[in-house]
Amino acid sequence: MPLRPAILEAARSLAAAGVHSPQADAEFLAAHILEVERPRLALIPMVTTEQLERFRALVSRRADRVPLQHLTGVASMGEVDLEVGPGVFVPRPETELVFAWALAQLEAAGHGHPPIVVDLCTGSGALALAIAHARPDAVVHAVELDPVARTWARRNADRRAAQGDTPITLHAGDVTDPAVLAELNGRVDVVVANPPYIPVDAALDPEVADHDPHLALFGGPDGLSVIAPMITTIARLLRPGGVTAVEHDDSHGSQVAALFDGTGRFVDIVEHPDLTGRARFVAARRNER
Repeated sequence: MPLRPAILEAARSLAAAGVHSPQADAEFLAAHILEVERPRLALIPMVTTEQLERFRALVSRRADRVPLQHLTGVASMGEVDLEVGPGVFVPRPETELVFAWALAQLEAAGHGHPPIVVDLCTGSGALALAIAHARPDAVVHAVELDPVARTWARRNADRRAAQGDTPITLHAGDVTDPAVLAELNGRVDVVVANPPYIPVDAALDPEVADHDPHLALFGGPDGLSVIAPMITTIARLLRPGGVTAVEHDDSHGSQVAALFDGTGRFVDIVEHPDLTGRARFVAARRNER
């Protein structure tokens, strides 16, 4: 059976269902079925009837707005592939900006010791594992409250360690708890976080509202109920001169920056946009006091 007409048909079906990237999703699903990278689809003009049936079944589920990553079982961060599925937040491309920022900070600092990195609200382990892979000299800790998400993070961490990456330390904990990671107080070089930050009344796509765990999504009425107390945790963990980046809702840039400034414990507070120009994360440096 010819592959290209099937992909075009699938893209039309997904577009009609309201999927935001119908052509790309159709191609990713075809690549998943054929166990090839997406660019190699052009080299496969024909597929079996059985492969076509499996492809169409996945397209039908995607048209029902099941997340693409739940269908393929994989999401990526940096050079790391992560297993994801029901019960864990699917990492977003926007978080790659926080990952890239963290690597740049680690490179610029030129630490004379193995840098200590903390990933708060780690979910699947995305940021922690991507940093550990890119910087095998780093000592990486990750914190997650949700036991289901933590199971996914442990699975990903074990798989990456088996493939030779530096193991991370995964902690069960609440990032707003004044005692979380107390053993690292004043020692951490970099803190990254992609916390729950969506206001509870926000309108969301079905892929998010129906499939991402709400504990990972919603940050109270204003979206800041986790971020605000978490900044106190970050200030406690960072060494003088240590740095942090916190992802936030695109309506929160100035508010999150003000929260950092209001502690009196941070300098160099900068709002960073994403590739579309929307506010995406705030970075700051722990002052020397």
